[in-house]
Amino acid sequence: MAQITLIEAVTQALAWEMAHDPAVVVLGEDVGVNGGVFRATQGLQQKFGPERVIDTPLDETTIAGLTVGLAAQGMKPVAEAQFEGFIYPMMEHIACHAARMRTRTRGRLHVPAVYRAPWGGGIRAPEHHSEANEHLFTNIPGLRVVMPSSPARAYGLLLAAIRDPDPVMFFEPKRIYRQYKEEVPDDGEALPLDVCFVLRDGQDVTLVTWGAQVKETLEAADALAKEGIRAEVIDLATVKPLDFDTIAESVAKTHRCVIVHEAPATAGFGAEIAARLAEHSLYDLHAPVERVTGYDTHIPLFRLEMKYLPGAQRIVEAVRRTLAAG
Repeated sequence: MAQITLIEAVTQALAWEMAHDPAVVVLGEDVGVNGGVFRATQGLQQKFGPERVIDTPLDETTIAGLTVGLAAQGMKPVAEAQFEGFIYPMMEHIACHAARMRTRTRGRLHVPAVYRAPWGGGIRAPEHHSEANEHLFTNIPGLRVVMPSSPARAYGLLLAAIRDPDPVMFFEPKRIYRQYKEEVPDDGEALPLDVCFVLRDGQDVTLVTWGAQVKETLEAADALAKEGIRAEVIDLATVKPLDFDTIAESVAKTHRCVIVHEAPATAGFGAEIAARLAEHSLYDLHAPVERVTGYDTHIPLFRLEMKYLPGAQRIVEAVRRTLAAG
């Protein structure tokens, strides 16, 4: 079995689903001839033709609206925004139409669409190419928000997203697109949406994270293990709807929680998790919930970029604080 990167897993999932479901089409800027800015769709137009892998104008608003129309009329479009920072012009169609269609038509129409976007910083790009804005979409009813953190999860979750009858925001952490490889069977097996993945068992503290930050969180767990601290690591994978039960079960065991995400702290999705823990798991907590996040500023240019992103040392320090608190 071949070992592949996360970006190759995305391509593999798209190719599988297009081969097995003629309703699936891919559209976006440069996704056809060039295979996308990160080559996520490389070779797909040659295999499936320009009517199913569609190079669009440089117009995110049109891409988003066309996706709604295609999906409402029986297709399964997978639309690409070249970078997550380019997705703002798409939000009107996503929020006002894609997310509302099932409710607006009382179930007569639905929008089985996927909006893909390379997400997050760490590649020395300008700020509009490096944003972590998943929290903006978690507040919109009718949307799923999914973020893989490994090649295997990218493959399985993207298959599930395409097969879902409602719109899915699928954010791909581009910092780890080619960072490492793992074996991914090309068998068409989807992973479940709406569930967390417990990547490491532990007894002393719960570390909750998603996307590219899974790597640093696992590194922090390794460092903590050398100090005798056993950290349980949870990858949300589906940010919304949140599988809170898995988090609550872990916190009931460890009694401490540190939440790690790349987005700015204020109103980041970590705040929602912390609020739910306060509402439902307060008596299980022996210390306040800690958050390790990006800062409340635009992501800086590359000289300071890695200082903005939460690193393993910041996570370790947060764990030490929560252990010292009670």
